[in-house]
Amino acid sequence: MCKRLCSGDIALVAHENIDAVAAQELAEKKIKAVLNSCNSFTGEYPVYGAQILVKEGILLLDKFGMEIFNLINEGDNIEIRGSAVVRCGTLLGRGRMFTTQLVRENMLRAEQNLHSQLDYFVQNTLEYARKEKDLLLGSLALPRIKTKIKGKHVLVVIRGKNYKQDLRTIQSYIREVRPILIGVDGGADALCALKLTPDLVIGDMDSIGDSTLKKAGEIIVHAYADGRAPGLKRVAELGLKAKIASVPGTSEDLALLLAYEKKALLIVVVGAHSHMTDFLEKGRKGMSSTFLVRLRVGERLVDARGLTHLYRSSIKWHYLTALLAAALFPIFIISAVSPLARHFFYLLFWKFGLY
Repeated sequence: MCKRLCSGDIALVAHENIDAVAAQELAEKKIKAVLNSCNSFTGEYPVYGAQILVKEGILLLDKFGMEIFNLINEGDNIEIRGSAVVRCGTLLGRGRMFTTQLVRENMLRAEQNLHSQLDYFVQNTLEYARKEKDLLLGSLALPRIKTKIKGKHVLVVIRGKNYKQDLRTIQSYIREVRPILIGVDGGADALCALKLTPDLVIGDMDSIGDSTLKKAGEIIVHAYADGRAPGLKRVAELGLKAKIASVPGTSEDLALLLAYEKKALLIVVVGAHSHMTDFLEKGRKGMSSTFLVRLRVGERLVDARGLTHLYRSSIKWHYLTALLAAALFPIFIISAVSPLARHFFYLLFWKFGLY
């Protein structure tokens, strides 16, 4: 939906606990308001989507119920009067207006629930880790690919929190090292936005643009455990070819495993999901597959998240001073040994009354 939004639009969504990535993409479109049929922030656990939208000055109304989707069509002109949504004088529904105070109250409740949520999350992770332990111990049926990964750096871009910002931060690394570029679903769009062509696109193809798919060197559709691959239909409709990989876990896990099994020297990941809130926002009650994959990949993995906070490039004045001194030094030498240069500086100083 975000790809169709324009500045000034109103977005109608059904998204319980709006996550930070969705909120950031909505904010980037400079829309006026978001109407959410669900609860934007339940307070069960910390999420930051509602906070981002309110901070950006975007009106957020929620808890309309699913029936609002039967009343509003894309392209309709509607009015928002307080917490009411009106079209041609007819009331379509009333929602709850999100305010900074409401965000603060829900965040406080979420922090109080954190201990119980963490306990459940850990138990669920360990339970599924026992079922999915083949990710760590077993052999994987990964497809053959044309892209040569062995002995090279691999950059995996995932549509996670601040992934666009982190990707821009490491552009110098990309230019200098020229790693193999793997885009996981919408992460591939971020690569193309920087005029980079993904060597591989991996995912279920639900959040990636058609133009990006057409540019990709190779496409791997992530299939369910039973072999079903709904994303393959979309690829075929574009007249493109794709390979299928049926591996438990997320498409992010598949990308890391592929890079590892193909003997990548180093795997740099942008936008990775790495903590409880990340997974709860994605509707996953545990992180078993990701936990196992991290154990398997081990020291080859480097997470680029947070580089913008860890390192901020800035101009150092002592560097500039040294550079200026180095530039002026030849001038002083020439002035000292050349009568013509000395005469020139004499006239220059005399002109300005300095001699």
